[in-house]
Amino acid sequence: MADIFRRVEKKYILTKNQFEALKGLMTERMIEDEHGVSTICNVYYDSRLYELISHSITKPFFKEKIRLRSYNKPNKDSSVFLEIKRKCDSVVSKRRIEMKLSDLELYIKDKDSLESSNKQIKKELDYYFERYDLRPTMYLSYLREAYYDPNDRDFRVTFDSNVIARDYDLKLDTLNYGTNILEKDKYIMEIKTLGSIPLWFVKMINKLGIMPCGFSKYGEAYTQLILKANTCEECVV
Repeated sequence: MADIFRRVEKKYILTKNQFEALKGLMTERMIEDEHGVSTICNVYYDSRLYELISHSITKPFFKEKIRLRSYNKPNKDSSVFLEIKRKCDSVVSKRRIEMKLSDLELYIKDKDSLESSNKQIKKELDYYFERYDLRPTMYLSYLREAYYDPNDRDFRVTFDSNVIARDYDLKLDTLNYGTNILEKDKYIMEIKTLGSIPLWFVKMINKLGIMPCGFSKYGEAYTQLILKANTCEECVV
């Protein structure tokens, strides 16, 4: 997998009926990607005062997050990705390093323990961990269905459901459990492209009354589990 991504991403919240109808319309145009249906597991890193996410939920022009990601539940020898995700307006860039989960645990204790072919991304990650004294703050997983246009591999559509979060037991290699932060029978659709959204897809979503709707999974989890629960009196609001 590539170390660096840059693309436009747009999010939508779909009802179950819209989801099923859209998948039916997409059949002739798009196919399932190599991951098909998978469980995406993440651990987000933030400061003690949740500075990164508290800034993000104010909907600034520029924001950034640090997270650890795996595709399905990993073990110590599985590949995981430590990522810097930045968003400027609607353009998202991701910079990440692939490593074994066991190597990540060593890196958290000793930044010099990790050797990476991409030294610039390593320097950026080192900076964030030192600048914010980063620590794991949220576990977040979801079931993802991913599709792409075989005539344009840069146009992808994903559907996420069963969005589970917890602010304790912050490890990827544990059981997938916690609070469902998305309404029942709702789906998060993400459109990812390097250019404009194809007209044929725009017509599909317009036909079904599907409208853009910003939704940050980590932001929603932070709001529901940290702010509303009043578990962190010092959190930045």
